[in-house]
Amino acid sequence: MKSFLRRRSALAARLATAVLVLAGSLCATWLCADAVAFFAGRDREAPPQPLAGDRFAVSDLEWSDAGRQRRVPVRLFWPQAVQGGKVPLIVFSHGIGSSRDGYNYLGRYWARHGVASLHLQHVGSDRTLWRGDVSGLLSRFQRAAGDQEAIARVQDFSFALDRLLQSGYGEHIDAARIVAAGHSYGANTTLLAAGARVMRNGRELAFRDARISAAILISAPPFYGESDFGPILSAITIPTLHITTAQDVIRIPGFGSGVDDRLKVFSATGSAFKALAIYREGSHNVFTDRRYFDSLAVADQVKSATEDLSLAFLAQVYSQQDSLRGWKDEHAALMSAYLQFGTVQAALPAAARLAAQ
Repeated sequence: MKSFLRRRSALAARLATAVLVLAGSLCATWLCADAVAFFAGRDREAPPQPLAGDRFAVSDLEWSDAGRQRRVPVRLFWPQAVQGGKVPLIVFSHGIGSSRDGYNYLGRYWARHGVASLHLQHVGSDRTLWRGDVSGLLSRFQRAAGDQEAIARVQDFSFALDRLLQSGYGEHIDAARIVAAGHSYGANTTLLAAGARVMRNGRELAFRDARISAAILISAPPFYGESDFGPILSAITIPTLHITTAQDVIRIPGFGSGVDDRLKVFSATGSAFKALAIYREGSHNVFTDRRYFDSLAVADQVKSATEDLSLAFLAQVYSQQDSLRGWKDEHAALMSAYLQFGTVQAALPAAARLAAQ
């Protein structure tokens, strides 16, 4: 009997390993971190606890949009030292197959520097995609990448921003400094919220949220099935920051996207002020909390530089500082290229310009 139990235990271990390998082979580099986390039993994580000396709070909120009958879970990083003043807010959208807990490092960093952030979870394209029969994994991801879910995600964005601004937190948020941000599929969601327009069946779909005055786009892929980015992205006029790496490649069956697409998205975006940072190293997944495809040194360097870059962008946009120049000089060794066009004054909405003066 003991021998049988040992053989059964060993077989179970081999099967578990096979599932992890299969998940990795199916999901490719931009999804695998969340696949491994799910199959390892870590598909839901508690809010991260602030470290000693940190002056911020983290809360998981379970919201629901009754009109759409759709859950919108969020994670809020809130600076504690508001003291009657108002804080900037970043609304962050995750990549496909991820969740509100996939980018905690950014939430912590922003909160330590007095910036609140609301991390959305899009239930139609979150980590629950990994549940169910593995043979149906690709079809679940294809549905999640479809128009219906893409629209639902940007509606999640506006709903969550409504809820937060209508809550007790709202009076402490600077309405002139609300930023949209996202990684991968979340960058597409951010582009829609920032003003991207897509034609479907002869009808223009537009979901611009006028409360957004700047956008941060990390590893933005092209819109699925679209080859001409100009008509889609030219309507975006707010300041945008684009971040990628020279190794930022998406590979899944039926779809591939490399760094050239990030350059096309940057070029087509109509922002009067925009910047593009391309790191030398780092996979598509390097910008998430989990590290499976990058060395510890590369992951730490890219994440640390991205943290600094995001705040340098906000300082340049809202405080009229020449902060991006200093960031570029400090991180030159990490960069493959850095491009910057236009002026903040030309791109910034009137309300934000007045607040900056």
